[in-house]
Amino acid sequence: MTELSVSILSADLADLGAECRRAMACGANMVHYDVMDGHFVPNITYGAPVLKCLNKAVPEMVYDVHLMISEPARYAPDFAAAGADLITFHYEAVPGAVEQTIASIRETGCRVGMSINPDTSPQAVFPYLDKLDLVLVMGVNPGFGGQKFIPATVHRVAEVKAECDRRGLSPYIQVDGGVNAVTGPQCAAAGANLLVMGSAFFGAQDPAALAKTIREL
Repeated sequence: MTELSVSILSADLADLGAECRRAMACGANMVHYDVMDGHFVPNITYGAPVLKCLNKAVPEMVYDVHLMISEPARYAPDFAAAGADLITFHYEAVPGAVEQTIASIRETGCRVGMSINPDTSPQAVFPYLDKLDLVLVMGVNPGFGGQKFIPATVHRVAEVKAECDRRGLSPYIQVDGGVNAVTGPQCAAAGANLLVMGSAFFGAQDPAALAKTIREL
């Protein structure tokens, strides 16, 4: 079964609590919480205080926090304290301090994920696979929602999945960016087991039916 994490970057930000409850009712497994700092990516979103309020409003949801920021280890404790269950950082943000960043996030009590951008080789994650709970393969260049899916993502997912199988490892393999009713099944067939949907989910006429389709992949 494939799990679904809904990206609230595409939700109604004026009523996030209701949007998260609606996503849960439709069958979403997690909320994908995109954090952007205007430095690592050319956009700014929201920080730990918003997550704290959201977690208070909908404490039963699993919060999948995606740090698209330059200093993930510095800010991870704030997001953990605010209610994050899983924290993902970008390999490109800390190329010389990957293991230290993994350890720092692990110390917060959260599960740890690492993301790679479309122009980063999947092999970059191989040395760290046994230390990760999740590998995020970006389907677009990070920074903005609603972008078109990069087709090469499917092959990149397959590379990560093949290495995990070879070593007997089973982290989440997540895809974020451009995932919809067409690209989602392609990613799942390649080995992804956690798909992030933003605009495709919140803009769907029947999001519950879409979530059911994804979870049955």
